[in-house]
Amino acid sequence: MQEFKPTEHQHVRYNPLKDEWVLVSPHRCLRPWSGQTEAAPEDQPPDPQNPLLPGATRSSGQRNPVYDSTYVFPNDFPALLERVPDPPPSDNPLFRTSSAKGTCRVMCFHPDSTMTIPLMSIDEIMAVINEWTNQLQELGRRYTWVQIFENKGAIMGCSNPHPHCQIWASSYLPNEPRVKERTQKEYYIKFKRPMLGDYMKQELEKKERIVVQNAEWVAVVPYWAIWPYEAMLLPINGRPQRLTDLNDAQKKALADIMKKLCIKYDNLFKCSFPYSMGFHGAPTGPSKAPGDSPHWLLHAIYLPPLLRSATVKKFMVGYEMLAQSQRDLTPEQAAQKLRECDDVHYKNKK
Repeated sequence: MQEFKPTEHQHVRYNPLKDEWVLVSPHRCLRPWSGQTEAAPEDQPPDPQNPLLPGATRSSGQRNPVYDSTYVFPNDFPALLERVPDPPPSDNPLFRTSSAKGTCRVMCFHPDSTMTIPLMSIDEIMAVINEWTNQLQELGRRYTWVQIFENKGAIMGCSNPHPHCQIWASSYLPNEPRVKERTQKEYYIKFKRPMLGDYMKQELEKKERIVVQNAEWVAVVPYWAIWPYEAMLLPINGRPQRLTDLNDAQKKALADIMKKLCIKYDNLFKCSFPYSMGFHGAPTGPSKAPGDSPHWLLHAIYLPPLLRSATVKKFMVGYEMLAQSQRDLTPEQAAQKLRECDDVHYKNKK
């Protein structure tokens, strides 16, 4: 009987956080690629008409202040509004509708359109994290969920290269956090410990999927990762449930590991690495208080689409859409490739 080798033989891995499986097919890395390729990400020259620039007038007619750090404003085309009528009730279990209220904001990281997280200073990233915390604190008083997320790169649907993110606050718990709320609570009831706390400790022991770490945070390619170079940031010390639980040392270390991870990303294919990223923490709302969700552990997720190069991405189609997620190279191989990338950004090399 042939011996099983995870880097050669297909297998499925379970994600206890989302209660789903992913198919790992490492032998597919050997196949030649003749499918679609993307244009290599290029540095775009500054656009003098960029509506996110300090002092620029946006399509709504609102004028940005001449900001020199972060700047937050209401999204001019929000997906969620605060004041809308509730849909009528329905007794039909096949046609259910529920109220959805909220607000959407845009947050600029930096006044310079050529800046990205890996090129910003630790202090500049700290300013971003502090503003994220302020936004979560304010919106979390009123809303059940506050989703902070960044779409980076045109391949991820970002139409403006200016460094920015979005913040959507909703009156309901969206699908992804709703599943994580259930799975983490079930694990905590059974083991009396947070699932991701146990997971983080085992990743630190195994050292197979660690990309980079510091005194407060570790960045790993999760054992159950779906996207080729997916990463998760986990706090090493304490049990912060939300961004608002972080102390100054944890915030500074978060800024440090975000920068280090993104430098690794950019250096992998010598490009401004595209991704969608965001934070998941305990739900919020007027009834929530610090320490009320011991089953939760704050974490950040990076979901980059690139697979083989700056021009070849992973497609989530066919089997992924109709059956289950599938990946080619193993998470361990992906972590090693990232880990071996230089710690100095390729643009800053002399």
